[in-house]
Amino acid sequence: MVIDEFTRECLALKAARKLNSDEVIHTLTELFCCQGKPEYVRSDNGAEFTAQAVKSWLGEPEVAPLYIERGSPWENGYVESFNGKMRDELLNREQIDTLREAQVLLEQWRRHYNTRRPHSALGYKPPAPAARLETLTQLVLAGLS
Repeated sequence: MVIDEFTRECLALKAARKLNSDEVIHTLTELFCCQGKPEYVRSDNGAEFTAQAVKSWLGEPEVAPLYIERGSPWENGYVESFNGKMRDELLNREQIDTLREAQVLLEQWRRHYNTRRPHSALGYKPPAPAARLETLTQLVLAGLS
């Protein structure tokens, strides 16, 4: 899963039995093409994120990898909150039999999370409208300079 720290929008949510560095690079490549390159990518210390392949790949577009301290999940509080909400609102309520079914349900929930679900950190508004507003604001300001 990839969440924008500023807007809280869930940009990617993938179903997999195991995540590896190639899948991380593939997902980030798609996001960088669609969303633009961020200053940094924050993650936990999972092997798929700390792999040399991911560190090297991030170095090419000059994106800094930032890792939370081991045993300090509060440094990634918005992600921990997201995981809890997803577990409570989706995973604990559904019997999921296949990865395909899981991906369909995750994508439906991601869209709901981004476009309809209120977020206290965003004044009880969903994140996607905030993300679109920020993007439009940046485009307008870029056109003025």
